[in-house]
Amino acid sequence: MAELVRWTTVKGLTLVGTGDATHPLWLKELKQELEPVQGTGLYKKRGQPASLTWFMVTAEISTVYEEAGKTRKIHHVLWIPSLEEAEQLCEALRPFGRMDSDGRPTLKMTGAEAAERIFEASKGTLLVPAHVWTPWFSLFGDRSGFDTVEDCYEEHSSKIHALETGLSSDPSMNWRLSILDKYAMISNSDSHSLWPWRLGREACVFDLERVSFDGIISSLKDRDPARFRGTIEVDPAYGKYHWTGHHRCGLSLPSEVAISVHNICPKCGKRLAKGVDQRVSELADRPKGFRPVNAQVFVHLLPLHEVLATALGSNGPNSAAVWSTYNKLIEVFGNEFKVLLTTPYEVLATEVGKAVAVDIMRNREGRIEVVPGYDGVYGHALPLKAS
Repeated sequence: MAELVRWTTVKGLTLVGTGDATHPLWLKELKQELEPVQGTGLYKKRGQPASLTWFMVTAEISTVYEEAGKTRKIHHVLWIPSLEEAEQLCEALRPFGRMDSDGRPTLKMTGAEAAERIFEASKGTLLVPAHVWTPWFSLFGDRSGFDTVEDCYEEHSSKIHALETGLSSDPSMNWRLSILDKYAMISNSDSHSLWPWRLGREACVFDLERVSFDGIISSLKDRDPARFRGTIEVDPAYGKYHWTGHHRCGLSLPSEVAISVHNICPKCGKRLAKGVDQRVSELADRPKGFRPVNAQVFVHLLPLHEVLATALGSNGPNSAAVWSTYNKLIEVFGNEFKVLLTTPYEVLATEVGKAVAVDIMRNREGRIEVVPGYDGVYGHALPLKAS
């Protein structure tokens, strides 16, 4: 828990999800390590000031079931009002699978059954379909998903108020479906490690007069732009499933080319993993570039480690050169988001040189070109071309 507080502070986050709150051992540790921030429905690490890092109780579950001859595999994110209600959820879901086998338990139940059990056990929990477009485990996934929210959650669909865009899509892609206009588009990091290029790589931005669980949830339900200000998103091309492709053959294709080869790999003849961009286009009833009235604000922003790896010509975000520059920037400016979003170019250039400062500014302005990810392979940023 101390490490989680440390890295969220380095990143510049003020509120982070606990993750895995339905796992008995992690739930036990959360009860030992956290204490409530009075009157907020949120928590802080025991013995630390509330202003450092706040925690919301969160979890992710996977429902796997057969329906109409098709295997449905759906991931769902839970934002939970309290640790006590997380324990109630754990008990309610236990008959459908082992809660202690994984941080994200696999449950043999339908999406509608999961919703019913969850809302019976904890009326205040926000149930959000996770990374809704990825092919294998999502609401709209090509391999195992549905075409509408109602098909998945049935009579409980009216209690779904937000959708998680996932790394491979952003709000603008979801605007192409008029049936999604009534949902808030949220973004979470989907981080399964503490590395700063995973933690907080996507985030929600709130502006609340008084920070509380109920205030956050109501801002999403109301889609209130004054309180839910929008999201920080990686370029969707950075996500592992943006384009259609086949990783074993090293083949990635834009939608129109994938369609022309009937989604069959021309190298080996196997079925391609249909990318999010192609799947969105299949269900869309609006053209690319459509923007609804009162559309939410969002920005594209690659994690600082990724930007530094490109600027320094390193093989990846975990190189010694990247860490050295990253640590210097954090030491001087305080946190990653401050570096990425507000520190002036001249100040950056003085500390780490013009090449790095230029790429940070390109990132801030959405001018870094990303080679699209496909079939489980992350996209990657291209270096600035020599003029």
